Amino acid sequence: MILVYRYRVKSLNGLLNKQARAVSFVWNYCNDRQKDALKWGRRWLTGFDLNKLTTGSSKELGLHSGTVNAVCEQYAKSRSQKKRPFLRYRGRKSLGWVPLKGRDLKETPHGFHFHGREFKVFKSRELPAGARIKDGTNFSRDARGNWFLNVCIEAPDVEAHAPVRGVGIDLGLKDFATLSTGEKIENPRHFRHLQEALAKAQRARKKRQATNIHASIANARRDFHHKAALSIVRRFDYIAVGNVSAARLAKTSMAKSVLDAGWSSFRDMLRYKAIAHGAWYEEVNEAYSTQVCSACGAMPPQRPKGIADLGIRQWVCGACGCEHDRDVNAAVNLLARSGHRAPVEGIPVL
Repeated sequence: MILVYRYRVKSLNGLLNKQARAVSFVWNYCNDRQKDALKWGRRWLTGFDLNKLTTGSSKELGLHSGTVNAVCEQYAKSRSQKKRPFLRYRGRKSLGWVPLKGRDLKETPHGFHFHGREFKVFKSRELPAGARIKDGTNFSRDARGNWFLNVCIEAPDVEAHAPVRGVGIDLGLKDFATLSTGEKIENPRHFRHLQEALAKAQRARKKRQATNIHASIANARRDFHHKAALSIVRRFDYIAVGNVSAARLAKTSMAKSVLDAGWSSFRDMLRYKAIAHGAWYEEVNEAYSTQVCSACGAMPPQRPKGIADLGIRQWVCGACGCEHDRDVNAAVNLLARSGHRAPVEGIPVL
């Protein structure tokens, strides 16, 4: 299992800015050579081919040789994954990025040693004892100009627990998440709280202030997702989440609320935290989960029907007479549809 430890860098930011420009130059050079290969009908260049073309350039560019090799390999990998003949050029507006080989980074008491220099970081947490740093480690810069060191380490796989305590999760907008136990996680609506301040900064053309507000929103949302996901995986052994498509709903009138909720990033965090804690994770088809009665499995004619009836929060099944909360009923159905187990946690009939 691969884990990433993220540290904010507090020294040598100017050097990293200079190296980021050199990395962009190497990336663009690989792009040019790929275009030449296509022009003359040659085969597509691999990372090994690009490494041979850039041999000896590290000293002139002020980069570590492992960094140049990592850029070439990442370019070839990205082009292959995206199935494109060439990629976009990295320019002045591109966020800074300096990849490196795991073997070239050494931990020190106050930071990390790389390329003859010690990069001091804010160590919010220590690396596990005896951790082996892997390739994929890199320096990255955010929109505010802050540099971070992302350290990839290999951790032993955690054996999955027996799925004894399961939960279904229905993601929404009124409430961020509803559990099959009846618990509801409130939607904090981070963007809505700072929307007015962001609009003022944008009208005044204060770019730095607007960037800081965007970063504050993203940090608050990420912190909320981390805490909510960690709370769930600590309490349950099996997690079933609806596969709601945020990309589709982002094309509707609910786009601002959907993007503010960040369902996709929350599911990603929930997935990797479940794996790290030995819990089971599954994304379940949520079609008609709101309309089907979780007690008898019927689909009565007076049920809430999709987006058109979002205002209907409580409804009664015409077949068995059970009264349901819309979101809780969907969460119970999601747990029942999961492939590993039938629901053992539910809510009493209202």
